[in-house]
Amino acid sequence: MTIVATPLFEHQLETLLTPAAETDPAAAKSFKLYLDTVLLNIPTKAKKYKPSLFFDDAAVKDVEHRGLIIPFYYDEAADTYVVLGIVPKPQTEAVV
Repeated sequence: MTIVATPLFEHQLETLLTPAAETDPAAAKSFKLYLDTVLLNIPTKAKKYKPSLFFDDAAVKDVEHRGLIIPFYYDEAADTYVVLGIVPKPQTEAVV
């Protein structure tokens, strides 16, 4: 079983990390190391994640991590988890 990131995920991650690395390299490195741990644990925790907010497919699930959402799915034929992207979690409006 493998985990692969799409080019879109790689681009979005770089877009998030570049400004952070310029202002606080240690924090950016810490974030990336913890994110790698979260991604490596997807196979053991895949069933606990909710269906994605962004896709109309129950097979696509979301990992929430530090205000970000990481959609992924399991490709059974290739025995691979595919990480699709990393985006900020949408803000919900408060009901008054």
